[in-house]
Amino acid sequence: MADRTVTVTDNATGKKVNLPVLDGTNGPSTIDIGTLYKELGYFTYDPGYVSTASCESKITFIDGDLGLLRYRGYPIEQLAESSTFLEVCYLLLHGELPDRQTFDAFESRLKMHTLLDEKMRRFYLGFHNNSHPMAMMVATVGAMSAFYHDQIDVHDADSRESAANRLIAKVPTMAAWVYKYTVGQPFVYPDNNLDYVSNFLYMMFGLPTMDYQPSPAFVRAMDLILILHADHEQNASTSTVRLAGSSGANPYAALSAGISSLWGPAHGGANEAVINMLEDIVRSGQSVSYYIERAKDKDSKFRLMGFGHRVYKNYDPRAKIIREVCHQLLAELGENNPHQQLLDTAMELERIALEDEYFVARKLYPNVDFYSGIILRAMGIPLNMFTVIFALARTVGWISHWKEHMSDPYARIGRPRQLYTGADQRDYVHIDQR
Repeated sequence: MADRTVTVTDNATGKKVNLPVLDGTNGPSTIDIGTLYKELGYFTYDPGYVSTASCESKITFIDGDLGLLRYRGYPIEQLAESSTFLEVCYLLLHGELPDRQTFDAFESRLKMHTLLDEKMRRFYLGFHNNSHPMAMMVATVGAMSAFYHDQIDVHDADSRESAANRLIAKVPTMAAWVYKYTVGQPFVYPDNNLDYVSNFLYMMFGLPTMDYQPSPAFVRAMDLILILHADHEQNASTSTVRLAGSSGANPYAALSAGISSLWGPAHGGANEAVINMLEDIVRSGQSVSYYIERAKDKDSKFRLMGFGHRVYKNYDPRAKIIREVCHQLLAELGENNPHQQLLDTAMELERIALEDEYFVARKLYPNVDFYSGIILRAMGIPLNMFTVIFALARTVGWISHWKEHMSDPYARIGRPRQLYTGADQRDYVHIDQR
């Protein structure tokens, strides 16, 4: 029972309703409007749900004004410095950091599921040779429903746990095989002697004709990218997974829906947009200062991609972390990096924007997408794979939210309302009389 209420009065009728105020651990309090329609006959109107809490969750907390991001209460800065992606996976799934024995058992369980069903090889071969990698991810993750249809009981906790382990283990293999198919190289099977991230890079860049050893710098950079993208509260794709799962759909179908949502350029495609912008600047031959001035011109259509954030009105905490790793990686690659001109342009853009009062006053700081795109490009990952890497990282967040929703005894199927502004009732006129 809430300790406080907010009274809403309908001035037209004089009717009143007391709505409970709910307090979370952190963040703004929320008003429970569940009885508003019953008592007053009104829905609420909130396009984009920017002021609406769609669920109760214990997984991730964001304070955009202060620039805070915490997984299960742990600051992202501490996890990025001391943890690994696989440990973060356990944390998001189970709510606590594992001890050594628990972690080893978790890692061993995942390694049992890294292989794909051999029949999925033929599934990949059915795609057009220039299919977009995200299209293949949507299809193959959804197709897991067909391979494990007799092992899915969304109302059983053990079944949900098995599905979570299977997805976290198999999505790296699926992502790597998508890449191999797009570049016309043989699929590389997982090597369970390697750690999670090294295994993914091995499947991405390894060949049967050579001994591939992932660079420690690349492993660390990729591990960090995965940690920083593992979850981000109720964003578009996570909300999509929850909404799809609320109908009782199996987790593979729900995650396929989430991947589709992530594919949108306003969501998962932001780091692609950064690289496209940088390439345009390089090709133009114009100075970075020229584009800075264009970005400040309200009549110009040019926009700086990778700056600012929908939620963060302060420096994106993920960007602070990844910025340092980005610079370390570029320093290690040195002048022999084939993308050096692109990366030099990015660094100059960052330098000028961070010193320019126009951007500082508007809190338009570089965000995580600005740096992750540069790192992925420096690692030789093609542009069309950027969002696939994002999907790989976010898989654990999606499945954690799906599990949380499915274990909530108060959860209901999602059914948003609308403000209808179409035609009023009309009578049908036969086609010969129109």
